[in-house]
Amino acid sequence: MKSAIAHLVGEAPYSQSRHYADDVPKLPKELPDAYEVRTWRNRLHADAGGHVVIPPMAFANCIKSAAKRLKLQVPGKGRTEWTKYFEAGVMVVDGVVLPDKAAEVPCDKLFVPSDGRRGGPKRVTRYFPRIDAWEGDVKFYLFDDLITEDVFRQVLVASGLIVGIGRFRPENCGFYGRFSVKSLAWISEEDTMARIAA
Repeated sequence: MKSAIAHLVGEAPYSQSRHYADDVPKLPKELPDAYEVRTWRNRLHADAGGHVVIPPMAFANCIKSAAKRLKLQVPGKGRTEWTKYFEAGVMVVDGVVLPDKAAEVPCDKLFVPSDGRRGGPKRVTRYFPRIDAWEGDVKFYLFDDLITEDVFRQVLVASGLIVGIGRFRPENCGFYGRFSVKSLAWISEEDTMARIAA
């Protein structure tokens, strides 16, 4: 098992849309608009200290989706694509903790379909948190030795451009959540195992 530590920098605002209705009930006689104004920050993922966290699965799903979209073929394996190797062989365990406090994050006020589906007939006002600038280190664990540093870098760079993370990302016809790869440290199997054991 190898690993790679990528320093990623946001190239567009980042927004989250965590489902929270089951966790935060309405107050007695509270109107939908009042509930939205009171609770919209719950769309954020946050740690115990109140800092916004980008979940690890955001990055794992992002790079796997990019591998699928790129349709790059594995050298020496005919028409076999890298997709299955990334889907089964790449994992991210830790999220990125941002310096932003959930209680201080601004929002986008949008008039959106009430059912969340594009083109829905009924629209309502919703508030979505917006992080204007972010960066951090993401550690990817690579369980498949076929994935080389060059291939991984190519797919990761593309993932930041054509897939993105969070709400309104390029993958979903938006432009938020795009990022660039400022550095990539490729860590051998021996060093990865040594770090895990330490």
